[in-house]
Amino acid sequence: MMKGAWLEDLTWPEARKWFDGGAVVIVPIGAAAKAHGPHLPLKTDALTARALAQGLIERLPVLAAPVLGFGFYPAFTAFAGSQHLEADTFKAVVRELVGNFMAQGARRIALVNTGVSTEKPLDEVAMEHGDLLVLHMRLLGEAAEALIENREGGHADERETSVVLALEPRSVRMDMLAFEGPFEKTGATGDARRATAFKGERLLAARVEDLVAALQQRWPDLR
Repeated sequence: MMKGAWLEDLTWPEARKWFDGGAVVIVPIGAAAKAHGPHLPLKTDALTARALAQGLIERLPVLAAPVLGFGFYPAFTAFAGSQHLEADTFKAVVRELVGNFMAQGARRIALVNTGVSTEKPLDEVAMEHGDLLVLHMRLLGEAAEALIENREGGHADERETSVVLALEPRSVRMDMLAFEGPFEKTGATGDARRATAFKGERLLAARVEDLVAALQQRWPDLR
């Protein structure tokens, strides 16, 4: 049974009750379309962001907003299908989303960010809002790192491939896992051949555990 809820599943009066009750609003951020090598779908980040938010609403009485699928991803513009906003545009979008929630009564908001290039813009927005918490996935899940055999890379690598194998295995092109060249050619860094669904499950669980701990540290009443 879930303790929290997805905002999109509620009616507006139900959403109002959550806001008025002081709920923490989680905004998951992950690219809806960004290159992840020849073996992972463009939606990898969005898939991951939604899974992390799902893990949170199963553990905590938080309200998860729809995944923000557009962001600042300059390194991927040359790869077909990859979507990108300039940093100022991305920050403006985040400011408006956060501002809208605050105008509707939400006072506790946490951004769960799956990207790397999005870290600096989001940190800059957070500096403007003292009550805004930003959590970066790159810093989460250390407890599961011992499972990773090929730690080099960082994009469409063993970690990300394992996560997608856990969440949506049919999306992984298993015949394309071999590392075949530099990022500029493949849109990937790192060797994904040792990826497994089990590793992905443990990575997700460790990241959710760290997210829960960070949220409860910020808001001790969140149980």
